[in-house]
Amino acid sequence: MKEALFYEKLPDQKVKCLLCNHYCIISLHGRGICGVRENRNGTLYSLVYGRIIANHIDPIEKKPLFHFYPGSLSYSIATVGCNFRCLHCQNFTISQHPKLYKDISGEDFTPEDVVKEAITGGCKSISYTYTEPTIFLEFAHDCMVLAQRKGIKNVFVSNGYISEEALRFIAPYIDAINIDLKGNDDFYKKICGARVEPVLQNINLFKELGVWVEITTLIIPDLNDSDEFLRQTAKFIKSIDPSIPWHVTQFYPTYKLLNKPGTPVSTLKQARKIGFEEGLKFVYTGNIPGEAGENTYCPACKNVVIERFGFSVNKINIKKSRCTGCGTIIEGVGLP
Repeated sequence: MKEALFYEKLPDQKVKCLLCNHYCIISLHGRGICGVRENRNGTLYSLVYGRIIANHIDPIEKKPLFHFYPGSLSYSIATVGCNFRCLHCQNFTISQHPKLYKDISGEDFTPEDVVKEAITGGCKSISYTYTEPTIFLEFAHDCMVLAQRKGIKNVFVSNGYISEEALRFIAPYIDAINIDLKGNDDFYKKICGARVEPVLQNINLFKELGVWVEITTLIIPDLNDSDEFLRQTAKFIKSIDPSIPWHVTQFYPTYKLLNKPGTPVSTLKQARKIGFEEGLKFVYTGNIPGEAGENTYCPACKNVVIERFGFSVNKINIKKSRCTGCGTIIEGVGLP
């Protein structure tokens, strides 16, 4: 347990959490929406500092990040808790754990432990992922500072609902981020318990602050698969930077959306087509290994510059960040 960053004290021993865009007002002995920040005697505490519920070595492509040190490994960690309540969460057993059971599960880790595990595992980066890393920002920050000193990169896989204050605080330590852009505002309210506007603003701000950004949209039949929404999303991404990679990925029935079918491959191909039509340079189809949409193509000559199968990189045709075929620059970080 550690005193939280980003909160203010209110009368009657209440506190206002300033960590994310919910800005929870928390009464004495209460917790925020995330379930892991608790008001004890008028002081807000993080209950998950150093309490790691999941730790794995993953390919960076699993985040997914396709233009950030392709083919490298990332030591990935999470605590329990989340500031969303997505009805289709594939990691609901840990993201919703504090709300379901009230306890804080996990094993004790120090920042030194995390960085040591990353180095021992031959990992280029540490990913703060699986649940929403904003809710364990205090621990993530301390890990990031140490990782940066050791030459290890830091990656956030996020819903993008962090407050502007916290974003500006943590951004100098984040090298890359994948942000879920899940749907329109109605989708966010009904499916996630949030709003879309803060996410849109934060995508722009992360990019403005020099963090490498990639965006993922999990496409769910009848909820966010309309051509109108997909075109609107592609236009938004292009308005920030047409070289931002957009991952349109396949949904599988899970958690509280078991009544929805999996996403047809034809829908994903249509989404990718729309992305290119709207001027994006890099659009990927996800969760369907072997589909051509998982490769990176040169925007100019259309040759394959990174060939993938699932999370594996088979071949890279890039030299000095340029297509070996025509010399066009391929945007990214850590490319050959």
